[in-house]
Amino acid sequence: MNRRTEKNRVKPAAPVREPRGRFSLRAWREQHLYSLFSSLGRLVARPWATALTLAVLSLALALPLLFWLLLDNLRDLGGQAEDARAISVFLKPDLGSDTVAKLAAQLRGQSDVAGVVLKSPEQGLDEFRSRAGFADALQVLHYNPLPALLIVSPRADVTGDAAAELARRLRSDPAVDLVQYDAQWRQRLSAILGLAQRGAQVLAGLLALAALLVIGNTVRLDIQGRSEEIAVMQLLGADDGFVRRPFLYTGLWYGILAGVMSLMLIAIVQWVLAAPLAQLVASYDHRFDVHGMAPVTMLAAFGASIALGWLGAFIAASRHIALGQPK
Repeated sequence: MNRRTEKNRVKPAAPVREPRGRFSLRAWREQHLYSLFSSLGRLVARPWATALTLAVLSLALALPLLFWLLLDNLRDLGGQAEDARAISVFLKPDLGSDTVAKLAAQLRGQSDVAGVVLKSPEQGLDEFRSRAGFADALQVLHYNPLPALLIVSPRADVTGDAAAELARRLRSDPAVDLVQYDAQWRQRLSAILGLAQRGAQVLAGLLALAALLVIGNTVRLDIQGRSEEIAVMQLLGADDGFVRRPFLYTGLWYGILAGVMSLMLIAIVQWVLAAPLAQLVASYDHRFDVHGMAPVTMLAAFGASIALGWLGAFIAASRHIALGQPK
């Protein structure tokens, strides 16, 4: 009876062991989550120091972005490249419509001309009345003083001296009264904008370096304050990655918060300047539009801010941990 009972006794189930890979993945996830939120808690624990650091970082990020936004609007104000290459030919006012049409057809047949747009005196007067705001004053005129206008567009391969030679040839035509070729000052404007763009790039690089130094110095001070804790972890066998991880998340938080603050600062500047810019655009009959920062540019700036925060923390933490004496 006792033997039969022992045979029928149910054996206890063996403990279920979690796979080693799943356990390692869960431990890795928990370590990163702990480092993520613990680093944020350390930033919140020292609000004034964190606020000052974020203020410096946000200004360093916002200044080149504002400069770039200004240059982008100036490029739009300067006009398109095709408009800059156009040659305005004002004909003599005593020419008939048939003569004007024949001259336009002759210019279209030249090898160095891409196209010719003919504007009659009536079209010019209507355009002047709609844009200049002198509709009432123009009504007192008993005749149309404006001549016919030909807008000559050189071919794409006609640039520089060749386009200037075309303008000189048009001036020598007896039917032409005035030739206006604005490419020279527009080329100067393009050169000025190119120089300003290169200056913005240099400024952005210098301020990015300053942001790296600020984050690196902040992380270095944090390492010095936790030198004893780091020494104990290294004695217990913690590797460099484990020791470096909370400082990397600190730099990541600095980058995220500084990026958000810089975009908020740009939005505030745009809001402050919105009313004066609207008055300026209205005074020019809305011939140009002032635009803000595109969403793609905002995302790129935010990503660059995060990358700068992580990189600055990585450089500082790696250097001081590799020395083995974070003091």
